[in-house]
Amino acid sequence: MAGLDKALAGATRWIGTNLLVDTVRVRAATTTEPVLDPDTGDITYPDGALIYEGPGAVLPTSATMERSAVAEQVQPWIRQTRSPYMLLTPIDAPIPPEGALVDVTAVHDPARTSLLGRTWLAADPGQASTVEVVRRTALDQNRAPAAGP
Repeated sequence: MAGLDKALAGATRWIGTNLLVDTVRVRAATTTEPVLDPDTGDITYPDGALIYEGPGAVLPTSATMERSAVAEQVQPWIRQTRSPYMLLTPIDAPIPPEGALVDVTAVHDPARTSLLGRTWLAADPGQASTVEVVRRTALDQNRAPAAGP
């Protein structure tokens, strides 16, 4: 496979230079339960151990999102959406475990700050393959904090 790795090295370099241009942080899930703020209804996640911080990208995997069709009044929880995203990191970055918390800490373009302040949970362990040019990890975006009155 050394020949294949050598042939893919150019693609790996191109992805690192042109796609992995933002800074992402991956933290381990904590053994501490998420904390509910009863005043706002927001759930906060305690910080876990740092797994990776460095070049990466967070991309949506679909133009649509899944939404619960059951009226909120009959649910014992706030309506949830599923917004699938994909984390891209270099191949030599650690494989994020399921449940890891991901956020974007810096963006390459100051006009594109919409990912700052959001967090995602790794839906599965990062994918691994015998042929890779970038590491991919499926993410589910955490619900945005409720808007104030």
